[in-house]
Amino acid sequence: MESALASASSIADQRQKIEQYRLILASVLSSSPTDIAQAKRFIDHMVSDEVPLVVSRQLLQSFAQELGRLDADAQKEIAHYALKQIQPRVVSFEEQVSVIREKLAELYESEQQWSKAAQMLSGIDLESGIRMLDDAYKLSKCVHIARLYLEDDDAVNAEVFINKASFLVSTSQHEVLNLQYKVCYARILDLKRKFLEAALRYYDISQIEKRQIGDEEIDEDALEQALSSAVTCTILAAAGPQRSRVLATLYKDERCSKLKIYPILQKVYLERILRKPEIDAFAQELKAHQKALLPDNFTVLDRAMIEHNLLSASKLYTNISFDELGTLLGIPPEKAEKIASRMIYEDRMRGSIDQESSTGFDMYAWTCLPYLH
Repeated sequence: MESALASASSIADQRQKIEQYRLILASVLSSSPTDIAQAKRFIDHMVSDEVPLVVSRQLLQSFAQELGRLDADAQKEIAHYALKQIQPRVVSFEEQVSVIREKLAELYESEQQWSKAAQMLSGIDLESGIRMLDDAYKLSKCVHIARLYLEDDDAVNAEVFINKASFLVSTSQHEVLNLQYKVCYARILDLKRKFLEAALRYYDISQIEKRQIGDEEIDEDALEQALSSAVTCTILAAAGPQRSRVLATLYKDERCSKLKIYPILQKVYLERILRKPEIDAFAQELKAHQKALLPDNFTVLDRAMIEHNLLSASKLYTNISFDELGTLLGIPPEKAEKIASRMIYEDRMRGSIDQESSTGFDMYAWTCLPYLH
């Protein structure tokens, strides 16, 4: 290897020099098993001052594009080594670094190592002053990275890149990318438990009329899933007039009657108290973050169902003690008082608490009609 590299380095004619280096690279990549030591030595030589920049760029570009020929372990070791060695001169090799990172990301994706794939792509400089990158490329990368993080339910990192995409999507004419952006945004809101906002996003997606966008066909099942997610998020949202408006919209949408989740949507919309078997059946359709334990030792589902039942109870009772309310909701009386007081304070339910006489909670009939006009 050393003599071959020295021989190539001494060639004066640039075209012949490049051809000689290509032969050395082909020999390294075709060895079976891959000679990792020789591959690393070739990289070291390419990033050294012995090789003119115009030559090393071409050879490292070829090297990056051929990485996929190697077995997974060799590809990872050599690619990571290349990125480390190139780093001090990364400004000179931005295009080559991008290709290496994209190849590694593809490999990690094939292994379903979503966050590693996202981290690899996030290292690509999208604000380069050297390369001219159009907005469509930047948008595609930001959305792709966000989608990868979401595969691991990582809303925090996904939001970083979807926020970057938000500056690009407003002027984008790429319908497929725009749709992917909307889906990511809805999922992030869902994971962050901003359920009402997520529901509106999901519902907007479910109403897409086109069935063919460019070369991509819109799957009817995907639209139905978006509609179902809109219903789920609305049910999990904080009880109150805003949620009631969205519930009304969904309940009146004929498509919802065909959903598996429709029976519980109907009972929630009609403000009927939900019993444990119904809640348990609904829980089976939920994702992990929608059943996560909250600081008050209630799960997300528990809180949503308790608030719904409390609001429903306000339609049935004008006066009820906290002992009776706790029994109705299946929680201790003091917790029933705390939840009720919070909902009154946040103007999500009308009522008053009589603590002096300990008679409990006076609830006045709540009507959503004023909020629907």
